[in-house]
Amino acid sequence: MNEADLLPILARGEDSRHQFKRDETNADSIAAELAAFANSGGGLLLLGVDDNGKVTGLDAANVRRLNQLISNAASQNVRPPVHPTTENIQTAQGIVIAVTVPNGLSKPYLDSQGRIWVKSGSDKRHVTAREEIQRLFQRSGLIYADVIPVEGTSAADIDEKAFNDYFNRRYGQLPDQPLPQALQNIGLGDGQELTLAGLLLFGKHPQRYRPAFMVKAVAFPGTSLASHHYLDSEDIDGTLLEQYQRSLGFIKRNLHHVQRDQNFNSLGLLEVPE
Repeated sequence: MNEADLLPILARGEDSRHQFKRDETNADSIAAELAAFANSGGGLLLLGVDDNGKVTGLDAANVRRLNQLISNAASQNVRPPVHPTTENIQTAQGIVIAVTVPNGLSKPYLDSQGRIWVKSGSDKRHVTAREEIQRLFQRSGLIYADVIPVEGTSAADIDEKAFNDYFNRRYGQLPDQPLPQALQNIGLGDGQELTLAGLLLFGKHPQRYRPAFMVKAVAFPGTSLASHHYLDSEDIDGTLLEQYQRSLGFIKRNLHHVQRDQNFNSLGLLEVPE
């Protein structure tokens, strides 16, 4: 990057991918910026630039000091460490350090005090909500939504006949262990509570614990969703298999059967192939 490449970035101002700082002396402050970028898709930190995009520049001594500060912050004040790259850009006002932070592969990244930071517009914010922290773990591949235990559930919430039928088809025999252990062995429980997958696949009443996991189906006349009138509506709950079957049934009953190349005695074909 040279000065000509830098100027358009400064003219656009700060955003979720670009942060400007005149100077920095605190490793924890730098670490928070690095962690926020790594948790939020990566970004570019420019040192030697005012918040308004005006270049103030850095002298050689400050360039050496800041490069050392960035290196220490990235390796010692962020957990797990991040690996930014720095580039010194010569401008008429002095040097600007461009710190490129890649999107992190091991989210969430924490500062030295154990706080999680993410970008929020041109600023950053401290993450405290459990659901948002879980999403960061999911993005890094450390945890998946379907294996999270559902509080309050137990093996008593399983449709044992449906589970045994599946187990027999899949493994050629019925479970030879107590139900909680059998569920845990194939990732549908943790020995006490059901995972989300266990609840949605074999639960007696999944929506009792997770009411949002259902299909709301509406058939409108024509192709506009702005209409206040509808032809058919159904709230489709139950297990994933039941929701799939009933959702497909809802779609099929709201489609026309057309003749195409069939004779008059045929039942016709769905206008949208199954």
